[in-house]
Amino acid sequence: MTRAVLICLLLTAWNLVGEPQDADAMSESLAAVGDPVIGEEIFSDRESGHCVLCHQVDGLEVPFQGNLGPALSDVGARLTEAQIRLRIVDNTKVNPGTVMPSYYRTTDLHQVGRAYQGETVLSAAEVEHLVAWLSQLTGRKND
Repeated sequence: MTRAVLICLLLTAWNLVGEPQDADAMSESLAAVGDPVIGEEIFSDRESGHCVLCHQVDGLEVPFQGNLGPALSDVGARLTEAQIRLRIVDNTKVNPGTVMPSYYRTTDLHQVGRAYQGETVLSAAEVEHLVAWLSQLTGRKND
């Protein structure tokens, strides 16, 4: 393998916040916190996470859950924490044609209001709270 190819592969594996990632996962936590109770609140809040506008979770006491994105009642059984994290941070890394916003990306965005340029939609802590909650959803009755 040539040095140029190796450098290119290393740069490709480097995610948008400067941490190494797998092809479909982001193993490094963004923050040292991750409270599932707060994660559920962020998911359910139509003004912060906006998750519930497109996704549905069985048993979640929130009216008018969305159906544009996949149901997430068993996401913790289907994906690892690292896979969930990358999908929240920047789902275009997994699915380039996605309509899901990149919640922790600041570059290569379009139609961003001037006041919000350079800002992420969610903070690092909020991403980790969501990861903590979503990773517990396994589709079992006790979730």
